[in-house]
Amino acid sequence: MRNAPLSMPHNESERLDILKRYSNMLETLSEHAFDDATSLVSYICGVPISYIAFINENRQWFKSEIGLGFSIVPREITFSRYTIMDSTLVEIHDTLLSERFKDDPDVKGGLKIRFYAGMPLVTPEGYTVGVLCAADHEPRTLNENQRRALHIVARHVITTMELGIKNSELHGQKKIAESAILAKESFLANMSHEIRTPLNAVIGFTELLAGTQLDKQQRVFVQDVQTAGENLLLIVNDILDLSKIESGGLSLELQPFNLKKSLRHVYDLLKVKATDGVEFNLFLDAELPEIITGDQGRLNQIMVNLAGNALKFTAEGEVTISVKNKGETEDGYLIRFSVKDTGIGIPKQHLDTIFERFRQGQEDTTRKFGGTGLGLSIVKELVELHNSKIQVKSREGIGSEFYFTVAYKKPAKIKETPKILPVNDLGRLKILLLEDNRLNQKLAQNVIEGFGFEIDTAENGDQGIELLSENRYDLVLMDLQMPVRDGYQTTRYIRGELKNEIPIIAMTAHSLAGEQHRCLNAGMDGYVPKPFKQHELLEAIKQALKKERRPFIPIKADLSAIEQTDLVKPGWKKEVTSQFILKAPSELKELQRAVYQKDFRSVLQTAEQLQVWLHLFLLKGLSMELAYIEEQAHKKEFTAETADNLDILHCNIQEIIKELQKEKSD
Repeated sequence: MRNAPLSMPHNESERLDILKRYSNMLETLSEHAFDDATSLVSYICGVPISYIAFINENRQWFKSEIGLGFSIVPREITFSRYTIMDSTLVEIHDTLLSERFKDDPDVKGGLKIRFYAGMPLVTPEGYTVGVLCAADHEPRTLNENQRRALHIVARHVITTMELGIKNSELHGQKKIAESAILAKESFLANMSHEIRTPLNAVIGFTELLAGTQLDKQQRVFVQDVQTAGENLLLIVNDILDLSKIESGGLSLELQPFNLKKSLRHVYDLLKVKATDGVEFNLFLDAELPEIITGDQGRLNQIMVNLAGNALKFTAEGEVTISVKNKGETEDGYLIRFSVKDTGIGIPKQHLDTIFERFRQGQEDTTRKFGGTGLGLSIVKELVELHNSKIQVKSREGIGSEFYFTVAYKKPAKIKETPKILPVNDLGRLKILLLEDNRLNQKLAQNVIEGFGFEIDTAENGDQGIELLSENRYDLVLMDLQMPVRDGYQTTRYIRGELKNEIPIIAMTAHSLAGEQHRCLNAGMDGYVPKPFKQHELLEAIKQALKKERRPFIPIKADLSAIEQTDLVKPGWKKEVTSQFILKAPSELKELQRAVYQKDFRSVLQTAEQLQVWLHLFLLKGLSMELAYIEEQAHKKEFTAETADNLDILHCNIQEIIKELQKEKSD
């Protein structure tokens, strides 16, 4: 029987391809579904042996079995090699009476099989990839209900496998989506830093200039620059924080403001953009209220976008901002805003898509006029935030009008908001600034010295650590993105190696969601986003100095699960900790090498080994850091944050090894 030629299905090549599609999924799919199926077959058929097996080119391997005790057998000695040749139930009532099976080793000896029933596992495409089997040591015959049950269970097994494939595909799509989100966040982080860094200098020096002796005209100019800078920062914030818009995280800040003054400011800001052939007009209804309650910044943003677009797309004729009071109630006003132009207009077929993100009216618009295609999308979001709807009327070659109506509340009580001036009541502090941008160094130096404090400056983390080791400081201002050693790495070194609890305030141009939380978790005591106001920085310094000092507590291994196992298996704790101390440093070193050399396959292999240790020691936080590195390896794209995650792993694993070694020696 062993020497009989091995018969092959006519579609063997295609069958093996289909089986390979299932293979990876079968390794990860829950065992319970298959174990339940084999238990059910054993119970229904009343047999001591049942199993689910799959047959590749040279072996049969068992996904689940009862009564066998082994997991793999060569294909040429299996009963199933015949079953996969069929598409219906193969039932052998008595193997000793079967010419095919009577001389088989597992009939004459071995398992002493006398009864065999094999149901082919047929995929939706019609390929038999495996078998669902029932076997007994005694001859028997299945009844019709048992045969029907085998058919049902076999279909259930295939359905489970198909669901596994779908889940695997969905998981893959999820990974792709997560990678896209990570890529977007990385892009936003970099853009945030690159835009906010010079903007910090512009706004900061303007604020310093406003505090000097200026004549009336100069003060007006400085105020206009300040307002324009704040509006620019507001726009930058919204563009950089697209995720906030998508999640509905934007909200209106309702404060009384002078509507006419705000609109005139928008007009003054944009009139310099009007070309010689364009008349730029601002029409304000005589019945328009002076003071309303609303979000002045968001309204400015809407009007700057709409009027700026109108001026950009109008070569001759006119652009008109028109604002009218459409009605008044006891507690509010209904205000209609319109921006009308005689520009290029929008083709009728594109009117439904112009508010989509990154879309413009015509394909060649971007080439001719520039722009990101984000303006109208943001306008739509902000108008809807006002419980209104942006509308448009346009004719190609004639012009366009964008308009919307908003209900504003009347102010309860109008009172002047006093100007916030920074007041130093802290004495003469000595502050260490870690900042690599020369312009921002100069700005911070002027602001800090203006508070009456002393300041030393370092251009990177290593210089900062050296100064901190040699001098006494009251507080550290820490930029997060620096060369050599960034803000997070420097903070961990100050807290972990120097054991220094000096107050540290993060100063970052990233200002993304979660950044503040991450800074505090890294051991910092405060957070000031750039661009900053002088009073905001001084208040952050005051709060950090008042804050109760808390010792830096590094991540520690949780040995509870290991110790539980040690009770059942004495010596387990000693074996595991010894192996971790021995192997983790070399695995970590290999991971670092692979990351720096962009050896993505080695990164994944080494990360898998390290994850085993992290799960054993219940180090969930470090496991997440490592998972991010794995994610980047799958994308084949490492970033600055990858290096940061690697550094977090390295520092913490070293500390954990020190603690375990200390515990062993005690």
